[in-house]
Amino acid sequence: MAQEKIVSGTVTEQSTGSPLPGVNVSVKGTSTGTQTDASGQFRLSVPSSINSLTFSSVGYKLQDVSIPASGVITVAMEEQVNELAEIVVSVGRGSNRTITDTPLPIDNFSAEELKTSGQVSFDKALQYRVPSFNTVNTPVNDATSLFDPYEIRNLGPSRTLILINGKRKNLTSLVYTQTGPGRGETGADLSAIPTDAIKRVEILRDGASAQYGSDAIAGVMNIILKDRYDATSVSLTTGSTLNYGGLSYGLNYNSGANFGNKGFINYHMSFNREEAAIRKDKIDAVSDARDLTGDGDTPANIAIVQSYLQKFPDGNNKNGTPDNTSSKFLVNGAIPVGENSEVYFNAAYVFRKTVSNANFRQPYWRIDHGLLHKTDASQPDYTTNTYGGGVQAEFDVDKAAGLYKGYIGYQPSFEGDLSDYNGTIGFRSQDVGGWKQDMSLTVGGNKMLFTVNNTVNRSLRANSPISFKPGGFSFNHLVGNMDFSKAVRENFFVAFGSEFRSESWELIAGDTASYSGDGANSFPGFQQRNAIKATRYNIGVYADLTWDITDNFLIGGTIRSEKYSDFGAANVYKITSRYKVGETFTIRGAVSSGFRAPTLHQQYLSLSQASFSGGDIVITGLANNYSREASLLGVPRLKAEKSQNVSFGFGFNPNKNLSITADYYSINISDRIVYGSEVSNALVDNISFFVNAAETKTTGLDVVASYRTTMGLSKLSVNLAGNYRIKNELVGGWQAVNNKIGLPIYNQTSESLLTTSRPKYKYILGGDLMKGKLGINLNNTLFGPTQFNNADLSSDLKLEFLPKVLTDLGISYDLNPKTSLSITVQNLLNIMPEFELKALNAAGQAILNDEGQVKEQISYITFNGRYPVLSYDGSHFSQMGTTFLAKFTFQF
Repeated sequence: MAQEKIVSGTVTEQSTGSPLPGVNVSVKGTSTGTQTDASGQFRLSVPSSINSLTFSSVGYKLQDVSIPASGVITVAMEEQVNELAEIVVSVGRGSNRTITDTPLPIDNFSAEELKTSGQVSFDKALQYRVPSFNTVNTPVNDATSLFDPYEIRNLGPSRTLILINGKRKNLTSLVYTQTGPGRGETGADLSAIPTDAIKRVEILRDGASAQYGSDAIAGVMNIILKDRYDATSVSLTTGSTLNYGGLSYGLNYNSGANFGNKGFINYHMSFNREEAAIRKDKIDAVSDARDLTGDGDTPANIAIVQSYLQKFPDGNNKNGTPDNTSSKFLVNGAIPVGENSEVYFNAAYVFRKTVSNANFRQPYWRIDHGLLHKTDASQPDYTTNTYGGGVQAEFDVDKAAGLYKGYIGYQPSFEGDLSDYNGTIGFRSQDVGGWKQDMSLTVGGNKMLFTVNNTVNRSLRANSPISFKPGGFSFNHLVGNMDFSKAVRENFFVAFGSEFRSESWELIAGDTASYSGDGANSFPGFQQRNAIKATRYNIGVYADLTWDITDNFLIGGTIRSEKYSDFGAANVYKITSRYKVGETFTIRGAVSSGFRAPTLHQQYLSLSQASFSGGDIVITGLANNYSREASLLGVPRLKAEKSQNVSFGFGFNPNKNLSITADYYSINISDRIVYGSEVSNALVDNISFFVNAAETKTTGLDVVASYRTTMGLSKLSVNLAGNYRIKNELVGGWQAVNNKIGLPIYNQTSESLLTTSRPKYKYILGGDLMKGKLGINLNNTLFGPTQFNNADLSSDLKLEFLPKVLTDLGISYDLNPKTSLSITVQNLLNIMPEFELKALNAAGQAILNDEGQVKEQISYITFNGRYPVLSYDGSHFSQMGTTFLAKFTFQF
């Protein structure tokens, strides 16, 4: 039996001296290998005959290092920055907050940086790590509990392309139709991606349609999965809000194996549970009497409401986050084929169930509408013959005396079942006649099915069930990619390739009871006549040239042409340049055109839906652009949005510990697709639709500074990152949209959601201190103001959420080399969103000078006190206050 010897050592980054975790350490040509741990250390048993080890990591030059007689190796890895290519956005490892010498602004985040945010889901973690990224839970949850819209640079989720290991992630099947940020948009489901399966995240903060095709107007987010196997890990998590419940707990398992010099399989499983976090806020009786009783705030109605609210001050309403249960499975692997080629693959499946609540239906809700009480002797006595035998949707009431006899109302609940999957298999070769080639096939899909419980269809009277299946949505895509690249000369690179993509989207009809007549109260079902399955395909080709004219001066150019089966063709370009001034300063810039294809969802969605306005539930209709209603209104079919992007900035590395970047961006979008308000004419009534009717101009500034140093046995890193929106305007205002389409489809509310509903600025100042086994993370996030012109607010006023700073504190400790414990307190000081009403004119100021009118206006936008710290349209951060998260990790 061959003798073995132990080799150990430390791997650091050459430029900073910082330890590098996750570096592959292997014996060339064998399956023997390991990875460096969080401290950059490794220990490996190898045959005594082996004289060298190979060290490799994405973003660093491969090194073969001789084994000294002592068996202890110290390796300094040299960075190797790759320019952005079609194959992958990869430009470095997580040790750099941002890359300073690329021609484009790119951020790098390690998985550890995301975990210290104290957020359970990946999308919410990004909210507290990326200044230009914004998302927040909606105040009212139904289907939106399965998808919270997010955006980069205030441009909506539809304009940021999401990649998994460089391949396009499928969209969610839902179109967000609530009156809130992201209205009318769709995007990939970021919350479906398990944070513990991520190696790092790269964000290209620039338009990239020429490289990637549709959706990359605001930028590209590439999620790199864990690859080489280091150790099996099991982690247990638990957490809760300070004041509103919402207990969460989860189990995460990650393992795998390495084979050959480069082969590996890495797999992840997680099971997570988040109970609903519930605020119980007091309702104003006079306002509820005014809005919900049917004949206004008469003394008798006020007395009725007061008698109920004296017993139930919050009206039994539940305002907060939905109940969420999820299971996630993911695998990532590569099989070497010869010395320079590999077959690679990854796949993921997520199942998630959410349960949320509609507004509680108090017994006085619509008293004189005959909806919640017996109004004449010809109607059945529902106090003894309840709907379906389950919900006491009627009650005996002596209206004059304001006395109730047992019945307290009911609260409809909404259940959503989500399945999301994606998978890629491909072949990559590093050297075929000097060419690199990558061929892959990617599939992905998202399906949502809904259930509405504890409610009624009033049109069905005593025959109404109390549980309904209102239908759902489904989306699937198939993507094929071929990419080729070569260094024609030492300083001249060429790349070209193509992509084929087919997509399908389906609206699934509900059961008949869910949509008959008025439909299920709180969420009417999707009618059978609106059910549809739509498909399309597109093919694109691109070519890319990069020329290092000198060692300091680089220029590059990309062109792309795409053909879609439904709306036509798109041709776009991009020109980039970078100039190095010495070894420490880089000037960079880019000019590009882009496009975003209308999604199948936007083209074919047709439904009846419930919306809340002025204390009333209104059933409205959305007609797709192929419908008779759209034709009668003269609404054209959708076409692609077009964009013009300009960016320029600099990167500065005055020394090995400090890096600074600043980048200006300008994004002009024409033919932007918007979701309009309901319109009517002699032929149609209360119809809304999607239309290419907006032109927007967005400019801003991104700044990132990072400092790292070593102090004895301690390591300190400080990061400051910020995004400032200089301008985000709808050209010509909401009136211009109406003038272009010739119909009154847009208003102040819609314009504010499009342009000012996300923070004007956001700055994140964070520090990490590592000393031995102890780690401390302190993060401060400044959310700038957001502004809304709520639908129920006077047109002479606007609502502005005030700037706030949220502080997060994380502490981690290595109990021993195999186990660690971390505790994070998010929003340490329990800061809540706070808004003010601002006057737009003299009439608005007159309202603000009258305390009674101010109270009335606030009641309109908070639904009479049910949502006191935010509005129906949303806010700039969560209303749930301080949150705790603890995590215990064991490796073996």
